Amino acid sequence: MEELVIRDADVVDGSGADAYRADVVVDGGRIVSIVKEAAGAGCQRPRARRELDAEGLVLAPGFIDMHAHSDLALLRDPDHSAKAAQGVTLEVIGQDGLSYAPVDDRTLGEVRSAIAGWNGSGVDVDFDWRSVGEYLDRLDRGIAVNAAYLIPQGTVRALAVGWDDRDATDAELERMRRLVAEGMEQGAVGMSSGLTYTPGMYAKDAELTELCRVVASYGGYYCPHHRSYGAGALRAYEEMVELTREADCPLHLAHATMNFGVNKGKAPELLTLLDGALAAGADITLDTYPYTPGCTTLVAMLPSWASEGGPEQIMKRLADDETAERIRHHIEEIGSDGCHGVPMEWDTIEISGTGDPALGEYVGRTVAESARLRGETPWTTARRLLLADRLAPTILQHVGHEENVRAIMRHRVHTGGSDGILQGTKPHPRAYGTFPHYLGHYVRELGVLSLEECVAHLTSRPAARLRLPDRGLVREGHRADLVLFDPATVAAGSTYDNPRVLPTGIPYVLVDGRFVMADGRRTDVLAGRSVRRSPR
Repeated sequence: MEELVIRDADVVDGSGADAYRADVVVDGGRIVSIVKEAAGAGCQRPRARRELDAEGLVLAPGFIDMHAHSDLALLRDPDHSAKAAQGVTLEVIGQDGLSYAPVDDRTLGEVRSAIAGWNGSGVDVDFDWRSVGEYLDRLDRGIAVNAAYLIPQGTVRALAVGWDDRDATDAELERMRRLVAEGMEQGAVGMSSGLTYTPGMYAKDAELTELCRVVASYGGYYCPHHRSYGAGALRAYEEMVELTREADCPLHLAHATMNFGVNKGKAPELLTLLDGALAAGADITLDTYPYTPGCTTLVAMLPSWASEGGPEQIMKRLADDETAERIRHHIEEIGSDGCHGVPMEWDTIEISGTGDPALGEYVGRTVAESARLRGETPWTTARRLLLADRLAPTILQHVGHEENVRAIMRHRVHTGGSDGILQGTKPHPRAYGTFPHYLGHYVRELGVLSLEECVAHLTSRPAARLRLPDRGLVREGHRADLVLFDPATVAAGSTYDNPRVLPTGIPYVLVDGRFVMADGRRTDVLAGRSVRRSPR
């Protein structure tokens, strides 16, 4: 007898087709049969050792978070309810060009410092890996949900070239090509870049094109955080389209937003650009989160020249009054490349977390507010905080536009990605609420997408991009990564004031046919594993 039958579910199967009523049988981690209600007359209903009454619930494929920052959280937080409770059964990590493999002892320390604001310092993690394959093996010991990995181009550059703003030599470029090839051979699904973050931003297009050719040769895709989401956003998108066309590499645009005042109402221009490329045969997808603010680190706002050489050099420049004044001039008057070419508006920069709890007074306030309370300039406040917290502060950047968010999420190549940073006292609510917010707010309340469309955006489309033939759909033979939710009540519990609140209306989540959420509570099951690149 099979393990589980999910009885009387309203199946939204991920294809975009209309929902249907069915009993779904799970055994051995896979969906073994689907008996539709129409076939019930004169047909014996399936039985199993366990039956789950799904009356009133939608059964869908587990959601795939195409842009996650859980690289260390998956290891140090076995509960990981932030994602499991949303119905996420697979996360794509290694994002924005910076993560923890491949590394050597030197670069591991540098990367840990550089992205402490994303993932914490890692003092509670045993870094017993160096290669991509060893990191994936570590995940295979058991994690809350599945994870796929992108080779981080910035980390690769740090390993082969360092943190200097210069062209790679021929030998260094060849080493980067080998590192990318090794990572793909060990199971990575593609490569990411953070082209407003050091050191990845120092790579010219020709260098990136060569690495993308390697990625494409293994059937992977390129996922850039491109060079501007502000003043140069449209040109930056066009640059990535041209680069991947030259490399013949599939393109997935990370958190594809149009932000800052210069881009208000300009989402149609981005979509026209993408439609033209798609019509010409390009292989392009994108992801977004359903919120207007962005989230990153405060140090990311600095101009690239101030970040050259890595974290310790940044600290030295900030400590020097003359150099700090140059940084201020670039940020506030010119518009640094770190802030996407837009002069800084400090009242849009809210501190969401600090590495040092003693600096908690800054959290939840904009830099401008803290500066007023201290009777000083915003730059003075920001500089002091960066130095005191050793570059660790995270920020919410309130620069988005609702009309752009809605327009982009409707596009036919759109997928969902939380870009969820789980660090900080007051993280962005997207970390805990992205997927229920799509379903509750944008489907049920606003009708921006139909339920069937939205589920397809969150399941089968990302599975197709990841080249996972047995995920993303409710089909016989597919893996039983499933979510059951109440379409009438599903909603994000997280808010800007209380961002760590779990969602409502998602009582059951299965990974590999095992309940990681049951009756709305996290179980002790660790059914997640690494999801490695499928052979071509």
